[in-house]
Amino acid sequence: MNTNVQLNAFPYINRELSMLEFQRRVLEEAQDETNPLLERVKFLSIFGSNMDEFFMVRVSGIRKLVEANINEITPDGMTPREQFAAIRKRALELFREAQQCYQRKLLSQLEIAGIHILDYRELNDAQRERVDTFFHDVAFPILTPLVVDPGHPFPHISNLSLNLAIVIHSQKRVEKFARIKVPNTLPRLVPVKRSSGSSRKDGTVPHHHYFVWLEQIIIANLALLFPGMEVVEAHPFRIVRDADFEIQELEADDLLEAMQQSVRKRKFGSVVYVAIHETMPKQIRDLLIEHLEANPADIYASTGHLGLASLYQIYSSVDRFDLKFPPYKPAIPKQFRNVSLPDHIFEVIHEENILLHHPYDSFSPVIDFLIAAARDPNVLAIKQTLYRVAQNSPIVEALLEAAERGKQVAVLVELKARFDEESNIGWALALEQAGVHVVYGLVGLKTHSKIIMVVRREGDGIRRYMHLATGNYNAVTSLVYEDIGMFTCDEAIGADATDLFNYLTGYSAKQDYQKLLIAPVNLRKKLEEFIQREITHAQNGKKGHIIIKVNHIVDQRMIQMLYAASQAGVKVDLLVRGICCLVPKLEGISENIQVISVLGRYLEHSRIFYFHNDGNEEILLGSADLMQRNLNRRVEVVFPVERKEHIRHLRDHVLETYLKDNTHARILQPDGTYKRVSSSKKGKSVDVQSRLMKNPL
Repeated sequence: MNTNVQLNAFPYINRELSMLEFQRRVLEEAQDETNPLLERVKFLSIFGSNMDEFFMVRVSGIRKLVEANINEITPDGMTPREQFAAIRKRALELFREAQQCYQRKLLSQLEIAGIHILDYRELNDAQRERVDTFFHDVAFPILTPLVVDPGHPFPHISNLSLNLAIVIHSQKRVEKFARIKVPNTLPRLVPVKRSSGSSRKDGTVPHHHYFVWLEQIIIANLALLFPGMEVVEAHPFRIVRDADFEIQELEADDLLEAMQQSVRKRKFGSVVYVAIHETMPKQIRDLLIEHLEANPADIYASTGHLGLASLYQIYSSVDRFDLKFPPYKPAIPKQFRNVSLPDHIFEVIHEENILLHHPYDSFSPVIDFLIAAARDPNVLAIKQTLYRVAQNSPIVEALLEAAERGKQVAVLVELKARFDEESNIGWALALEQAGVHVVYGLVGLKTHSKIIMVVRREGDGIRRYMHLATGNYNAVTSLVYEDIGMFTCDEAIGADATDLFNYLTGYSAKQDYQKLLIAPVNLRKKLEEFIQREITHAQNGKKGHIIIKVNHIVDQRMIQMLYAASQAGVKVDLLVRGICCLVPKLEGISENIQVISVLGRYLEHSRIFYFHNDGNEEILLGSADLMQRNLNRRVEVVFPVERKEHIRHLRDHVLETYLKDNTHARILQPDGTYKRVSSSKKGKSVDVQSRLMKNPL
């Protein structure tokens, strides 16, 4: 294959800084006053949680390179030390903006709306009495003050924990240091008894919600924890540790046991981030740096409360639906509306391939599919991959029922799904105990594919029914993640699915699949061929057009291919929610490439690949992003959409609306920043998520 894509200059945006630009866009949603107030609080909490994960996984890796004096240059020309400095500068800016958003905007607007997040000093006498009672009855028995002296070494502090650094004086005026962990088993924002406000003009009575920070309640009552001592000062601090442990699979006799050990180790990785309040004195900062074995550059001083992820408690606990997005009930696809489910689901799928676009379409047909498979006497076997699973999963319950009914059930549970390991371990053990054949993936590869295959006896033969998807089999996240799935009983896809499961559970080395694109087998090669085909069409004077919707674009080879397509005259539209290392709109290199990021009510998660192909359009859906890990080190499945009406819908109604969005879209600039798209005064407002809610598939 002739792909002349080597460039003298290879423009590339730093991956970590691109990820921080994504966090900036999340923060912008919290700052956006067109969003409902509690949704803005939710976005701010998501920002806080995302930043924790960024430090646990990405910053920890770069910090290791710095400490090992490794000076490998990234494609954008930065050393690890330069990246670390740039990340710290950008992160400090974001943390400052986040605190300003909370303190100067959200706090006062919540107050006006009747949601009062108070400091302890703001409580009136009755409120103070209530929270002090809470301290005596609930918090006090849980707390464990740990003094630091020659007989008591500095305690090991777990990941993501909030703590108090306390200075006390003994009766002999000897200064001592103590630490208390703020218990995560208690609400970070302690509810104070609700009270009613004055009646509104319409006669209704508004209810006010009052909260106070748990650490402030503890600080106010420290004297009870150190009787006979003088509490001089107390300062909160919060730490984030390295959580990116590698599993040495080749040396592990039992991957399940290895993962359980890894989850335990995660609590005690090296410290990569210490959040403190800016008022913390230097001597306490120095003490923390010494005992946590941290560096001064790991200290991030804040003007406000530490751990903004805790604000999600306000969103989840306050029943003020007037301050949230209006409720949305996912639609039932027309093919399933007039039939009895789950009883007749196989008959419906036998008639035609069916697309589901979540959360606009209901996830319930997927659950019905598995329930039907568990109970249908003609179903012989069920095979499925599981990546992220809900706590009370109807998917797993259906698989357990199938096993109990004597079906052959084989499930690949991906134990290495980051931060879902504990949940997946629990489900894996439950499935094994029920007699399900459970496998944990391939050595060196993470199984990220989303596929179910049901083998059903029909007449004198069998028929395979499949569900393939871009997202996880999680009924909870299906309400907030945008994903696409497809039911089919296509014989070629069924044969490919059988080969895939043999690859996952056995020793198959099959390289040729009829319709499915499988990573790491043939996905990269096929995508390169599709891009090269558009290049060839453009070079022959024909129209070339590529539209790719993914979460991230990082892979250097794919970026080079897309640059080559642009240089050949192919129009390239990239819808990239998160990281994008490709530099668009560079003359002579990428002037035909546009990169759009859409953030809104729902988390954009589907992966769609569109190729114009000289008018014979092709669309593929799947689980893979354009990252080296997805193409080389994960088992991914990308599948074709073949019904003409599905292709038209995805091209003309889904992708085209994304490209026209002027409400939640941002356009990537050549300098790596994003510029928000705004509708002109005369132009019509386009909100892709709202349109899809009004007109589901």
